Amino acid sequence: MASKIIELQIRPRGKEIKSLPDSLTIDSTATTSDLYAELAKRTKYSIHQLRITKGSDGSVINNAKDTTVHRTGVRDQSTVYVKDLGPQISWRTVFVVEYAGPVFIHPIIYALRPYIYPNAPPEGSHLQALTLLLIVGHFMKRELETLFVHRFSASTMPFRNVFKNSFHYWVLAGLNIAAWIYSPNAPTAKEPNNLLMFAGLALYAVGELGNLQAHLTLMSLRSPGGNERAIPEGWMFDLVTCPNYMTETISWLGVLIVSNFSISVLLFMIVSVAQMMAWAKKKESRYRKEFGDRYTKKRYTMLPGIF
Repeated sequence: MASKIIELQIRPRGKEIKSLPDSLTIDSTATTSDLYAELAKRTKYSIHQLRITKGSDGSVINNAKDTTVHRTGVRDQSTVYVKDLGPQISWRTVFVVEYAGPVFIHPIIYALRPYIYPNAPPEGSHLQALTLLLIVGHFMKRELETLFVHRFSASTMPFRNVFKNSFHYWVLAGLNIAAWIYSPNAPTAKEPNNLLMFAGLALYAVGELGNLQAHLTLMSLRSPGGNERAIPEGWMFDLVTCPNYMTETISWLGVLIVSNFSISVLLFMIVSVAQMMAWAKKKESRYRKEFGDRYTKKRYTMLPGIF
């Protein structure tokens, strides 16, 4: 389309934004990224702290380098709303912080066993040491994936989310599991059943390797720093919508078995699986809406034959 200068009416959404202009002139062929940059410049806010929505239907105008202002449906004299999202923190930083909890909490509580639990022997049992390695190994893998594999569609999230997200990992996966499995009265303090132990280790290995493969497949769909979306392919993605959640469940099932079916591990697993089920359902709906007939609908979003 031909270039055309248009004027947008700017209104705040929610709390007042100082220096927000009442109107803004911009080329209709400019990208929405240019629109965000101009408003960030005028307000002296970070781009990531602003969210722009259309006044006509309330839909979000995403910050994208491949979408023009005209393509969003915004025209001359259209009204757009700008919302201050509050202090932001990068997704990558949040992931690093939340996964760090179990990585440090488990070794500390394991090392302090003789001082925390009455009558605890100086050395932990075979299963306690093995469960420690599995849990720390799992979250170290997550840390490495956060740094070198994951490519996030959004750069930041509200700073307050770091506390909510960290609770799940620091408290449920960290303190909750560690406080129980390293106790001298825990199921992990007993002699191992070799058949169950090796079965658990096999499930853990399959889950961790499968999870890594799913994450590498998802990484290949997006360029570094990009926010493009595509349909993931591969035998696991043919089986369920979110094989990364499926393999995560398999991995924790392995930990549960190795821990001699510790109630604390089971609690964390139930909460995690319930959350992943909700995410998987939303992901399937988003794929169907975004890609239409190009996307093969899945019967199961996360657990084949179950969910």
